[in-house]
Amino acid sequence: MQIERDVMEYDVVIVGGGPAGLAAACRLKQKAAETGKEISVCLVEKGSEIGAHILSGAVFEPRALTELFPDWKEKGAPLNVPVIGDDVYFFLSETSAVKMPNLFVPATMHNEGNYIISLGNLCRWLGQQAEALGVEIYPGFAAQEVLIDDQNIVRGIQVGDMGIGHDGTPREGDFTPGMELRAKYTLFAEGCRGHLGKRLIERYNLAEKADPQHYAIGLKEIWTIDPAKHKPGLVVHGAGWPLNNANPGGSFLYHFEDNQVLVGLIVDLSYSNPHLSPFDEFQRFKHHPTIKQYLEGGTRISYGARAICKGGFNSLPKSIFPGGALIGCDLGTMNFAKIKGSHTAMKSGMIAAEAAAEALFAGSEGGDELAAFPVKFKESWLWQELYESRNFGVWLHKFGAIVGGGINYIEQNWFRGKAPWTVHDLKPDHLTLKKASESPKIAYPKPDGKLSFDKLSSVFISSTNHAEDQPVHLKLTDPSIPIAKNLPLYDEPAQRYCPAGVYEVVGEGDAKRFQINAQNCVHCKTCDIKDPAQNITWVAPEGSGGPNYANM
Repeated sequence: MQIERDVMEYDVVIVGGGPAGLAAACRLKQKAAETGKEISVCLVEKGSEIGAHILSGAVFEPRALTELFPDWKEKGAPLNVPVIGDDVYFFLSETSAVKMPNLFVPATMHNEGNYIISLGNLCRWLGQQAEALGVEIYPGFAAQEVLIDDQNIVRGIQVGDMGIGHDGTPREGDFTPGMELRAKYTLFAEGCRGHLGKRLIERYNLAEKADPQHYAIGLKEIWTIDPAKHKPGLVVHGAGWPLNNANPGGSFLYHFEDNQVLVGLIVDLSYSNPHLSPFDEFQRFKHHPTIKQYLEGGTRISYGARAICKGGFNSLPKSIFPGGALIGCDLGTMNFAKIKGSHTAMKSGMIAAEAAAEALFAGSEGGDELAAFPVKFKESWLWQELYESRNFGVWLHKFGAIVGGGINYIEQNWFRGKAPWTVHDLKPDHLTLKKASESPKIAYPKPDGKLSFDKLSSVFISSTNHAEDQPVHLKLTDPSIPIAKNLPLYDEPAQRYCPAGVYEVVGEGDAKRFQINAQNCVHCKTCDIKDPAQNITWVAPEGSGGPNYANM
């Protein structure tokens, strides 16, 4: 059936209302104002509002923000809690931990001058600045398709249709076709493992010269705690238990404002034991005395999870293609050595915006590659920062937290990131699982309802919701693989790596089947990354579906 679609045309369309997309939008309008010229900018965001799908730790480095808005303090940016100290622990067991002397902490882990923030609230503020500058922002609209012409040039995006039933047909009286947003240049800022960015990387062979991208899943909760235990500005990082060298990761606890702490666990998706459940590791982590001392007697008020791009410099794909560019975590600009990606995402968006603005001011009608973007990128502090941290994650993967951490200390503190070698990790995360029969099973304790909880109650406080009568947005290339292949080989790990109870194996014996509870999905993208058969593809559901994070 041929569907008639409304068309809107802009100079630049931006996909995604995170720090990269919003910084790009603001910078485009700033450049226009500086020159007295016009640039029409549209930004679409699949969340119900700007910030609804944003989740990060977050300790924030304000460098890019200061470049974008030197007067951010006067404008009321929500950076209210400066870091007052860093505590770094190595967790030896479920009851013991050693605090690392400050002298031996890698330089990248020091946070003087940074702030503990809600990245969601910072994005809301950036959205207000963008709208004040004249950016058109459309929340609740999911970019579903890339518009590519017969010359292989990206010409914009198509917003997803609304009112499609579970069977894929339009619901009578409820169907609204998604419009086409056409642009001279389209910037993709969808965050980690963006579903359109993933297609663009493949179509234009952008990762040909890069190492495989590496990922982690970050799980986070917000707690209100006893004021007597609250230390605003204290940053606590950890490595070790409940994870290990074969199943690596780290932890955090940040003392935020209003007697709140932000606690989380980051599990590398290079883990090898298919019985591992990142969610359950996080729940038992909170019982460690070092963490429990703060949470005990408190109240959990929010939960969420999100995949993280952590391959860094070595995994950066080519950033440009005819008609557009990848920015932020669609490009993979997180600096894992700092455990920070917001300032780098913002800077990448600002650089792309400047390249696009210059092209438009020179009279470009679009369709070309923004060749100035990678040039400006390489000339920036962003390139230098990522280059200096290029080996950080690789050493941890190869040698674990203690030995790898020691090598990173030498590289970052002695060589200042300028060591005369580059190491590589060429094994994709989905290929790291061992067979279930070769891996120890993990007996997770039952949640106590005080410090630890189950998945469904956690999803409930993420305010996740999807319209029930819509196509399942988690697509199986081959529906037989979960039961026929993944179950006997890996005990179907989707049951455990999903932090929201989306995937279940139900039934007995030959009647077992793979069930997808798409309503629970918090849009973390872990399934798209970790499935050993690469059989699951995450696509955007109907606009505004997913979590509704308040302060993540």
